[in-house]
Amino acid sequence: MTTKDIQLDIRGAVAVVRLSRPAKRNALSDSLVLALRDVFQNLPDTVRAAVIDGEGEHFCAGLDLSELKERDAGQGLHHSRMWHAALESLQYGPVPVIAALHGAVVGGGLELASACHIRVADESTFYALPEGSRGIFVGGGGAVRIPRLIGAARMADMMLTGRVYNAQDGERIGLAQYLVPTGTASEKAFELAQRVAENAPLTNYALMHALPRIAEQPADQGFLTEALMAAIAQSAPEAKERVRAFLEGRANKVKKA
Repeated sequence: MTTKDIQLDIRGAVAVVRLSRPAKRNALSDSLVLALRDVFQNLPDTVRAAVIDGEGEHFCAGLDLSELKERDAGQGLHHSRMWHAALESLQYGPVPVIAALHGAVVGGGLELASACHIRVADESTFYALPEGSRGIFVGGGGAVRIPRLIGAARMADMMLTGRVYNAQDGERIGLAQYLVPTGTASEKAFELAQRVAENAPLTNYALMHALPRIAEQPADQGFLTEALMAAIAQSAPEAKERVRAFLEGRANKVKKA
């Protein structure tokens, strides 16, 4: 699948989804957001993991302000909810998503990155939330997802003061889990996606759909949800075979990194 906004390349069990508006620094138009939704809602059953990256020098420089139009409160509400539904198709979609970050990860670009399950940043990456200085507020789920990565106080600081985090400080505070040399984020993200694709599908599903909800539940509810998910996962035939392989010495043991 290739459109004017997005490219989809299936490489074995991994789908590589590339934002394709380099002249606009991959700024998010409504058509691009809807294209992302459609891609993740219609991935082939053979896909087990996905990588999302951006063509050109930047991952995503945020909202395409040329599309910003005057809306009344009701129209603004529905527009924001459209973005929510689209990005939920990544976060709570069929497969884990690894973001390959480089250059600008700004505004809506950071909202998009925060909807992914793993973020790999290269040393050219920088993060910002300029909505505060533009008289607007995040509307693509950032007010929920970003504080869960870095805390509400750090997000408020970014929006109040225009603070920009470089790649090293972004990794330190939790905006990315991996930091790699400039130009290698896509390669590392694909390597991780291949590894993720080898996991049992039900385990990946639990990590995508159950774990975030367990983390938000009171402890007693979280323990019950965990027990239910553990019981379901270990009952799968593939899980039973993997445990047998380990017990019989046919599976690799964990080694020191």
